[in-house]
Amino acid sequence: MSFRPPGDCPNCSEEVPARAKSCPHCGATAEAGWNDESGYEGLDLPDDEPFDYEGFREREFGTPNRRQPAARRIWPWVALVLAASILWVAWGWIFHR
Repeated sequence: MSFRPPGDCPNCSEEVPARAKSCPHCGATAEAGWNDESGYEGLDLPDDEPFDYEGFREREFGTPNRRQPAARRIWPWVALVLAASILWVAWGWIFHR
């Protein structure tokens, strides 16, 4: 492209000041050709395919474990023992004064 500042950047449509070497907003330069394609070369961007969330989640976090870990199964028992202990102490405090 034959764009020369000042004017609107052909890449992002923002104002480029006179004698600017590059666009202050998007970084497009005269060496890159002031075009949309110049900023994306070599970035290895994926094609326009729909995003596979389930596949992403499995790749990143592995398959979900349906069984609760032992630490999660023990908390109801801890709560029960704690409640029983509190009741035991309260019972002794109320009736043995």
